[in-house]
Amino acid sequence: MSVDFATVKRVARLARIAVSEEEANRMVGELNGILGFVEQLSEVDVEGVEPMTSVTPMEMKKRTDDVTDGNKAADIVSNAPVTDQNFFLVPKVVE
Repeated sequence: MSVDFATVKRVARLARIAVSEEEANRMVGELNGILGFVEQLSEVDVEGVEPMTSVTPMEMKKRTDDVTDGNKAADIVSNAPVTDQNFFLVPKVVE
């Protein structure tokens, strides 16, 4: 994939960036160089390489995924004007 002058101008307009003709011509070469580097990365064999979170080996901190109600239902409804069995009671708004 390569980028041409029209694509640079279109992207600049979409990004609401003012780009002069000279800057756009320079960006064509720069963006094509970046895209060429990205294409080179696709040639690298990464079979068997584990995903990393950091350049230094470390174990990710994990917690158990326990579903609870938080045991705070009474605290949550304590400031409500009217409650019933830890539910908020509100006036009827639909006839």
